[in-house]
Formats: sequence, C-alpha cells, structure tokens
Amino acid sequence: MIKHYEMKIERSLRMDDLNMNQLGKMRIAPYMQLATALIGKARHAGGNMFRHQMDTLAILIDYGYIDSVLLKASVVHDTVEDIEDFDRNLIVKADKEGQAVLDLVLEVTRREDEDKKQFLKRILRSGSPKAKILKCADRISNMISLGYVTDPKFIERYCDETEYFLLPMALEVDYNMYQELIELIRTRRRYLEEGGYFDTRKKESSGS
Repeated sequence: MIKHYEMKIERSLRMDDLNMNQLGKMRIAPYMQLATALIGKARHAGGNMFRHQMDTLAILIDYGYIDSVLLKASVVHDTVEDIEDFDRNLIVKADKEGQAVLDLVLEVTRREDEDKKQFLKRILRSGSPKAKILKCADRISNMISLGYVTDPKFIERYCDETEYFLLPMALEVDYNMYQELIELIRTRRRYLEEGGYFDTRKKESSGS
C-alpha cells in the first residue's frame, strides 16, 4: 500500500485578493521572454531549463511568496550561469526593478572561482534571505526532477548536498520548505535502498 505524504502547511492554501492584485501588477512577462533563451538547454532529468525557471516561480507562489523582485529573479535565475555570453544588461533594462533582480540572480549564480560546495556554502553563510528562499525553491524543483534520474551516484550526491547545505538554509528561512526537502531526501534515498544501491556499494568498498 502506498503511503501518501501530507505536508504540514502553516499558511493559507489559497491566494487572497490582495496577493492576486499584487501579482497582477507585476511585469513578469519581460523576464519570461528572457528566460525563453533557456528552452534549448536540456536537463539531466529531461525537459529543459526554461521549464525549470517556471517551476521555480510556481513553487515560490505555492509557498505564498508574492515579492516582485524574488518572483522575477526566479524566472531568470539560471540565465547568467547557463547562457553563454549572456548580456546581464537585458535583465537590468527589463523594468525598473531590473537591477535589484540582477543582484539577486547573481547571488544565486555560481562564480568562476567556486566549486559546487563553495557556492552553496557562500549562500548559506552570507546570502540574503531572498537568495536563500530562491535557492530552496530551486532545489525543491531539482529534487522533484531527481525522481526521473536513473544514475544512483548522482542521486546520492545530490541528496547529500541537499542535506548538508539546503536543509540548514531552509530551516533558517522557511520551515515548510525545510519539511518538503526532508521528505524529498527521504524518498530519493529510499529509492536507492530499494534498488540495492547501498548494498552494492558496501560490497565494492569491502572488496568482496
């Protein structure tokens, strides 16, 4: 029997009229237009990077975030890192909040001198609250997509990375996100366990 997981949500499940009106006044379309440049970027789990931007936006709205800079940044958060020679001024010129959006995007963009751990450590230690919220939403999207990945070593590494860096980040900024990330880690590791991955790795490490 499949046990269905139910999140403990400590907020309203419906968007109220105030938030609806705030969302309606945002000019997100220019950022979506920029993000369409990611349509040709395939993802390890299938789909493309444009869809991932939209998924991250939806996750933030799902968690009740209606901050315009945060939502706009979510739509273009991978452009600087994943589009070669991307012109950052395109974000700045998108609307009056463009510079603030770019600043947030750069916070969650891996720098040339950073490896993955250094990148996540930087956000955890010195990132702004918005950067941490955005990175947690991004990771939730990635962890959900991980369910379509068949490389066990990649899944294990990604779960470990999420536990070490994203859980403390989420615990700091959004307990509901923290809960979801824990459950995503648990289900992905259960997949590895049921597939015999950990038993195989133990045998290989023991030389038997």
